[in-house]
Amino acid sequence: MLTTLNTSYTDTRAADLAWALGREPLPALATLDLELDGANLQLRLLGASHQVLVEQEQGRCSETVACIPGSSTPLPLGVAKRVDDWEYEFAARVEVLSPGSFAGRAQELLALVCDHPNGLAGVFPGSPHAFTAMLAQRHDGHVHWRTWHAYPQDGQLVATRTRVGMRVPAGRCGRLSRSGV
Repeated sequence: MLTTLNTSYTDTRAADLAWALGREPLPALATLDLELDGANLQLRLLGASHQVLVEQEQGRCSETVACIPGSSTPLPLGVAKRVDDWEYEFAARVEVLSPGSFAGRAQELLALVCDHPNGLAGVFPGSPHAFTAMLAQRHDGHVHWRTWHAYPQDGQLVATRTRVGMRVPAGRCGRLSRSGV
């Protein structure tokens, strides 16, 4: 699904992105609700980037990658942690591309995500290559998602990948309330 986000950039460069686990839902400009073999996901495009809410019978978890005022946790290259009964793995990288390479990569990613039933992409006004895109799937008992945050003015593309699964029954991840998903 492709949408135009009627807002300006809040995170204007890759270095503005921060990472948080267990945050409450933030206001979203676009959402996609998915059910993947017993896991309910909500992919959320924020004016400041993305948030994913996951709910399974045993608990809930949320990931936020966005420009978060006052955040002291910059975007890490990698995280592997257990939070309550969740196993969580996250990785991020920043690609710096030439203008021609950036445009081609942006078109390729938008086509991949827009044509996928578990994909959500939002294009920001002012540039067809300024976007945030998300794609989710379930594999081997875990929920996986990838995201891309494009900053054409700097030729930067931030790519993230996440894998989440339950260790044991029962528990919660973070402080997400029951009404969060």
